[in-house]
Amino acid sequence: MSDVLKIENLHVSVEGKPILNGVDLELRRGETHALMGPNGSGKSTLGFAVMGHPKYEVTEGRILLNDIDITEMEADERARLGLFMAFQRPIAIPGVRLADFMRHATTNVRNPDRKEGEDLIPMREFRKEITTKMKQLQMDTEFARRYVNDGFSGGEMKRAEILQLAMLQPKFAILDETDSGLDADAVRLASQSIAQIGGEEMGLLIITHHDKLLEHNPPSHAHVMLGGRIVESGGVELAHELHANGYQRIRETYPEAAALEMEMQDEEQTV
Repeated sequence: MSDVLKIENLHVSVEGKPILNGVDLELRRGETHALMGPNGSGKSTLGFAVMGHPKYEVTEGRILLNDIDITEMEADERARLGLFMAFQRPIAIPGVRLADFMRHATTNVRNPDRKEGEDLIPMREFRKEITTKMKQLQMDTEFARRYVNDGFSGGEMKRAEILQLAMLQPKFAILDETDSGLDADAVRLASQSIAQIGGEEMGLLIITHHDKLLEHNPPSHAHVMLGGRIVESGGVELAHELHANGYQRIRETYPEAAALEMEMQDEEQTV
């Protein structure tokens, strides 16, 4: 049986405020899904909830990985089981070199039962592997000697996230607007890189407002989020429609979700 990530009737609140209102989604390894929707519709919240961010409280529903309920697991446990998220706004870690960070993270994923500090991937083996990946991604190998995201441009941050994806090789990866803040050439390179890394080896959930990141990663499924729930699903043609025409048809077709969206926006403005 292929690996399956299943989200069932997921309700999520942040600081007591409901954001997700019953999300259902099933992603199989080897599939690429696009998740689109207006700002504030809950797309990033879904990613953080799946990864186990403590700020995002699951109030109803569950998250399953190969029929294992991971809803209450810590984020590091989920990562060791094969989940990964590339952040829209990655944080900087001054003083920690990207190569050292990647060596520890890669070892933890490949040997999840090890004790921290023990049995790291041999340096020669790790250096050879990360150098190969960086050349594949057209990255200068000096990049790995810099501190994680410290002083990085937006494009450099996104490329560092893609390098992590290449090294960790998760079963499922959530890419949260990896194209945001990038120019057209950078988005094209990111799209090509993700396609080289992913393919049939991963299940990809690509959160995006645009279709350029999907140029080399045509989704087998596209989903539209509105008012904290997925209201419509289709194929790649749905992603193209949304990019070309926006969300007016979606709001007209699903007035209850559109009303909830407006309510959520009003609450956000009053906070």
